[in-house]
Amino acid sequence: MPAIAPDRTIGIVGAGAMGAGIAQVAALAGHRVRLFDQRDGAVDSAIAAMAKTFDGLVAKGKLAADKAEATLGRIEPAENLADFDVCALAIEAIVEDVGAKRNLFADLEAIVAPDCILASNTSSLSISALARDLEYPGRVAGFHFFNPAPLMKLVEIVSGLGTDEATAATLCDTARAWGKTPVRAISTPGFVVNRCARPFYGEALRLLGERAVDAATLDAVMCEAGGFKMGPCALMDLIGHDINFAVTNAVYAATFNDPRYLPAHLQSEMVAAGHFGRKSGRGFFAYGAGAEKPPVSSEPEAPKPAQVTREGDDERLEPLLARAKEAGLFVHRRLATEAGPRLLVDGTVLHLSDGRSATRRARDTGENELALFDLALDYTTATRIAISVADQATGQAAASAAGFFQAMGIAVSLIDDAPGLVVLRTVAMLVNEALDMAQHGVASPEDIDLAMTLGVNYPKGPFAWGSEIGLDLVKTVLDNLKRHYGEDRYRASPRLNRLVARETAP
Repeated sequence: MPAIAPDRTIGIVGAGAMGAGIAQVAALAGHRVRLFDQRDGAVDSAIAAMAKTFDGLVAKGKLAADKAEATLGRIEPAENLADFDVCALAIEAIVEDVGAKRNLFADLEAIVAPDCILASNTSSLSISALARDLEYPGRVAGFHFFNPAPLMKLVEIVSGLGTDEATAATLCDTARAWGKTPVRAISTPGFVVNRCARPFYGEALRLLGERAVDAATLDAVMCEAGGFKMGPCALMDLIGHDINFAVTNAVYAATFNDPRYLPAHLQSEMVAAGHFGRKSGRGFFAYGAGAEKPPVSSEPEAPKPAQVTREGDDERLEPLLARAKEAGLFVHRRLATEAGPRLLVDGTVLHLSDGRSATRRARDTGENELALFDLALDYTTATRIAISVADQATGQAAASAAGFFQAMGIAVSLIDDAPGLVVLRTVAMLVNEALDMAQHGVASPEDIDLAMTLGVNYPKGPFAWGSEIGLDLVKTVLDNLKRHYGEDRYRASPRLNRLVARETAP
């Protein structure tokens, strides 16, 4: 189906940040927009804010003055919903409440033409539920923009059980015509981004709750090793813990209390205390005049290792070993032993984590002087790494591991002996979640990767990351996490089990 023609009118209900942002996008694409909000003065305030934004863009040379004037001229306040009678598309961007949205759609259906699409900007509510009582449920779909709508490229097109294919296809083409990148999803809790992203927050909250690491160090590891633009703690502070906690609770309830999405007591306490993040002046970090971010924990400078030996081969470590050689470390080679691929640094055994704690792995293998290191997006450019040491090890293990990485210019954060460390357990859970979503037809692997890179700016989509580090490692990490915690939270997706079985079949 073709996109909605630019000469057709778009109606938007809700003049808050999202509704006003979508109005701006539609008007810039050439549509006349009728903007309605039942709050007195809300539409006028939104248009005034847009005018101020356009003035800034014009001043910076990013928008022509005549285009800014013409765009604003296409946005007009609606006196009431009756003014939506000419609309080809009506988008609601009101409060996240099923009853309110359902009532609004019922009112709109009595006003708009039969071919007018009714779209919801909901981030997680069931599209099937919103369309339930309508005469024409086939014209209802999710049209989920991300904040700020004028800047964010991603739009989720969400089909409920009754949504016509033509409706979803038209919204996809319209999103493209508006300069956006659409991804298709079916109506399931959290859709694509809000569902797939839950482990990014959930694993951070668990590590913090276990006192394995502090917030500043956790974020530093996720950014400087994992390649994420923003750590989960800073991102939750930006989103608002009240909002983030509400979304987690909604997904948890909608999945019938699946332990994968279990809300964290730590975040519940923060919300109860009013520590919402940036908007309240306090979250994991303090904000406002004079606020200082707490220091990141880094190991003191340790001696450069006298001897580094690699036993066996692991493709995942080749970039790290190449960096070691560039840093002037001579790496001896030996054949693999029963312990599998590993590094020996001045008598300390160094392994990439496999989801076991260092203490558990030392007990399993007898390698008492053992340290584990975390996954990095790219070992050749990482500026920080997390390590942990076995309880059986002496103090020399941490120093040997730290000296090895520091010799390459990599800062080292020693965390408590948490299984899977920081980046690896988070990435394993993200990959597993994406595989499970594809298993249930929520979205295609391509759209899931696209959504997570465009919608939340991840350095890699989960499918791409899983392919790079190996699904066998992902499964091993999850199995070991499940063994450690005894929780179904870490169960491997059936799709992951099947793919790993296929890869390892004789």
